[in-house]
Amino acid sequence: MRWLLLLAALPVPAAAQFTLYSCGVTSKDYVVGAKLPPSGIFMKPGSGEWRHAGFNHPLVSALDYDPAEPTVLYVAAGNGLLRVSERGERWKILTGSEVTELQDVAVDPNAPGTIYFSHTAGIRVSHDGGATWQDANSGLRRKYTAAIRVDRRRSGVLVAGNEEGIFRSEDGGRSWRLAGAAGIQALHIEQSPHDACYWLAATEGGGLFASTDCGVTFESNGNLGVGRNLYDVAFDPANADRIAAAGWGVGVAVSEDRGKTWQPRNGGLPGQAVWSVAFDPAKPGRMYASVHEEAVFMSPDYGRTWTRDGLEGSAIFRMRFVPEAPAR
Repeated sequence: MRWLLLLAALPVPAAAQFTLYSCGVTSKDYVVGAKLPPSGIFMKPGSGEWRHAGFNHPLVSALDYDPAEPTVLYVAAGNGLLRVSERGERWKILTGSEVTELQDVAVDPNAPGTIYFSHTAGIRVSHDGGATWQDANSGLRRKYTAAIRVDRRRSGVLVAGNEEGIFRSEDGGRSWRLAGAAGIQALHIEQSPHDACYWLAATEGGGLFASTDCGVTFESNGNLGVGRNLYDVAFDPANADRIAAAGWGVGVAVSEDRGKTWQPRNGGLPGQAVWSVAFDPAKPGRMYASVHEEAVFMSPDYGRTWTRDGLEGSAIFRMRFVPEAPAR
């Protein structure tokens, strides 16, 4: 029994803590020319309430972070790429006036200082933390790119979504080739945290497209969202089979079998115009969904029931859980 006593005396590692960050604007009943209501970055700590962080900004669309330094966020905004630190209070713009209308941002976790962003004129990359930038869209005939992701396994492997489909690069954006969804605008792309070779892409009118070969090819994943706009897809960090998708006319749909079948989970939501959905990595069962110009809603049971959680009258375009300490 002595070993049990010794084991009990050892320090117990604290459970990981996360903050939910969101990008959006308080737009309901807004009149052009009036003072802008709280907009930009909002944050909700694991044991706290929503608060507006930093400056009032009319257009922020996405964010990402480096797992080695999660206290620093990189934010895709209407006026450029922003570096946000000190829990949202310190902001620095990393791009010049020639870059506007950013759509997405992705940090390469295997290449320190490497950041990609997509915007209406293509894709750009920095290898020095945002000090300098180069184009990374050679070979893309149409430049408007809504989504960009870095393969977490290997530096320089990228998957992007633009007006002509889903594209893949294996050389950091120096060249691209079509991977699927030809002629369909891809709006958001995610890689499974459980299986690095499984990717899902949400599209405009074409439904979901899936890759099971590490992002080399994408094929239609069925009828969910066909004819509608799907804006987000999220993988449950606690269950490899559970996935959520969100869109307009779809609301929230959840799959319990790795995307083979989907069930609508809209009970308690005031509408089916949903921008973003996220699973809470610290609380199994808990999900968040942002309903256009209504609020952010929370579900304790994987979307079977929903209640209002805050940010009334907002359009929250993206939500992301960020760890409060560096990943180990």
